[in-house]
Amino acid sequence: MYAPDTTVREEQVKRTAQRCKERNIIIPTFAQQKDPGLIPDEIKRELEDIGLWDVHPRNLFRITWKNDPLTGGFHGVNFMEMPRELTGVKARIFGLVGKYFPTGAHKVGATFGCLAPRLVTGTFDPTAQKAVWPSTGNYCRGGAYVATLLACDSVAILPEEMSRERFDWLESIGSEVFATPGCESNVKEIYDKCWELKAERGDKIVVLNQFDEFGNGMWHYEVTSDAIHEVLGDVMGSGDRFFAYVSATGSAGTIGAGERLKELYPASKIAASEALQCPTLLRNGFGGHRIEGIGDKHVPWIHNVRNTDFIIAVDDADPMALIRLFNDPAGREFLRSRGVPAETVDKLDLLGISSIGNLLACIKLARWCELDERDVLFTIFTDSMELYQSRLDEDRQARGEYGARQAELDLELHLRALKADQMIELDHWDRRRIHNLKYYTWIEQQQKGLDELNAQWGAYRDYWPAHWKMADRYDELIRAFNERTGLQP
Repeated sequence: MYAPDTTVREEQVKRTAQRCKERNIIIPTFAQQKDPGLIPDEIKRELEDIGLWDVHPRNLFRITWKNDPLTGGFHGVNFMEMPRELTGVKARIFGLVGKYFPTGAHKVGATFGCLAPRLVTGTFDPTAQKAVWPSTGNYCRGGAYVATLLACDSVAILPEEMSRERFDWLESIGSEVFATPGCESNVKEIYDKCWELKAERGDKIVVLNQFDEFGNGMWHYEVTSDAIHEVLGDVMGSGDRFFAYVSATGSAGTIGAGERLKELYPASKIAASEALQCPTLLRNGFGGHRIEGIGDKHVPWIHNVRNTDFIIAVDDADPMALIRLFNDPAGREFLRSRGVPAETVDKLDLLGISSIGNLLACIKLARWCELDERDVLFTIFTDSMELYQSRLDEDRQARGEYGARQAELDLELHLRALKADQMIELDHWDRRRIHNLKYYTWIEQQQKGLDELNAQWGAYRDYWPAHWKMADRYDELIRAFNERTGLQP
């Protein structure tokens, strides 16, 4: 029911394959992104001379959690464990590290999952259409990057209050850029701009909206969950329990990894976090907030609410304070003096603002559920502070010099004092309440079908697997497409 259409449009695929041949583009399979060991040696040798952020088509093969930033090759999964000396809870907390993707954020994976299937089925024409990436930040950056590698032109749409780094980078890569009114929470304004562009340009554009593109969640279901499963196999002992996967709701793509993890660990939970200042899932609320990259004020079309177990609200004042503690030399020195291992302190810049928000959500969940040393929580450190230096500069201007006293206050007030509050453990009718919120955005505003909305809830056993379990089929189409180009080693 409502399964993705994988019919191949022969004439269009033939033209796209010719374009890829001319541009020396080879499309990786999802299997290769899960396991770079499957990448041909010839391509690995090419990558030795290509930088991680270079705008080069071979970097499509670096859309993986397993990039080795030191050698330019591949190794095990990039992850961190956050020690108890920092978290203050008994449970073990792990996070995948997104910094080592091209563009410095994991969103390139989601955008590949949206665009590549369209190219190999012929539903996107790179010779005549532009890909539109509506986003609150990293998605449109990832989309513009992946599209460029795949010889497609892009239009990026994001709120005007996002960090300056995002706009500068998008302009540098040659994307058309539109800044819409508002901040992180102003998602409707992004959608409105999409409708405006559709009216102006018609079929010359294709909108790849991360909030309703199943390729977004499918990539995480297939690739991110596999990386987490691999780490869990290495770090868990015989008596340990994988308790929950924790992720900001955002576009509901990243949280899609939890769907697969529940299949692998049936007793595990999925916890969705959001900003307290915009508690849409928690209280049907609204507002603006400063945790860049998570979007909100609506329920994404691709969020399987029926499979979500907790909602956790994070006060945006907490991650905004902790970026100084984690990155300022005085803050790091203070953390070392409080027993946080130097190895961890030296890597805290791997956590951007939303990554810190995910960490705090894990801590709150550990306290709510009274977890102990044998419980394991996993989350995503989506990007690093490299993408938010302007925010650090703003904080320096606002708060001035950072010293040990302020570091102590930030640690105690914004980390140690976190309470098991502003949360809910969902029952059946809580989930139904949240699911019903989709009606107002997607049926009334975005012209989705009511029958499909009802199918997401009532036919969930068939509906969601039909969308998530697509990687093998797309890999068949990708291999056939690469054969057309004649470039595959």
